[in-house]
Amino acid sequence: MKIMVETSARHLHLSQEHLDILFGEGYQLTNKKDLSQPGQFACAEKVEVVGPKGSLVMSILGPIRKETQVEIALTDARKIGVTALIRESGDIEGTAGCKLIGPKGEIEIEKGVIAAKRHIHFTPEEAAEAGVEDKQIVSVKVDYNDRALIFGDVVVRVSPKFAAAMHIDTDEANAAGLPGTVDGEIIL
Repeated sequence: MKIMVETSARHLHLSQEHLDILFGEGYQLTNKKDLSQPGQFACAEKVEVVGPKGSLVMSILGPIRKETQVEIALTDARKIGVTALIRESGDIEGTAGCKLIGPKGEIEIEKGVIAAKRHIHFTPEEAAEAGVEDKQIVSVKVDYNDRALIFGDVVVRVSPKFAAAMHIDTDEANAAGLPGTVDGEIIL
């Protein structure tokens, strides 16, 4: 089965508490661009993410989350001197922290820096059509620009709130020479 493969650039999700500290009490995020997942959007606002060796200016994705999470590629992690564990989104226990600097304040987060595990979003109907289940591990082949590559250890995530798409980070996209969104083939 074919699946859309998107590159997810470094970004962060903020809790309401941290948004208030960084941007001011009661601040509302500005939707700059809707993303492929329903209800998700890239924000106009940016935050500086600081580690022991350096910093990155990163985009915020909305809407607000229960907990703050910073998603970076492993190359980014080395650049700023933070160990980013490979985790599914939301699984931040035991992960590294960092400093976040916004226009109105700054905060040290104790946890939340991850390199997102490559994954595929499906609705229950799409998962059934593809013959996969939630939390199943699959492989996905991409073949673009004479640089075919098979991504292993791809976790399937199923929810009625999702739309079919695979997400990889910039390191993974660069390894396969991908220019942006491409089609991949799920290998069971």
